[in-house]
Amino acid sequence: MKLEVTERAVACLQGEWGFEPGEFIRVYARYAGGGAEPYVLGIQKERPRGDGRQESTVAGGMTFFIEEGDMWFVQDKKVTIDATGPDIQFVLE
Repeated sequence: MKLEVTERAVACLQGEWGFEPGEFIRVYARYAGGGAEPYVLGIQKERPRGDGRQESTVAGGMTFFIEEGDMWFVQDKKVTIDATGPDIQFVLE
C-alpha cells in the first residue's frame, strides 16, 4: 500500500478546508451506501491512535495516515489524494 498526496490536494485542503501544517489527517474507509462500491474513503483531522501500525506520508507539512483498521480497503493499492477545485478526490490504483 502506498499513500500519495498531490500539490493540488494540499492547496485545496489548506485554502478551502482550513487545514494547516502540523496537523494530522486521518484517511479512513466509510460506508457510503449500496451499489457497486458501497465503501469510499473519507478524511478528518485526527491524531493517530492505537498501537501505531499505519501507513503515513507528509505533504504540505501535514501528516496523512491510514490506520491498520482501515487497511483492508486499500491493501495492495496505491492511494492518491488529489483535488479538482474545492473537491477532494481519492484515486485507487
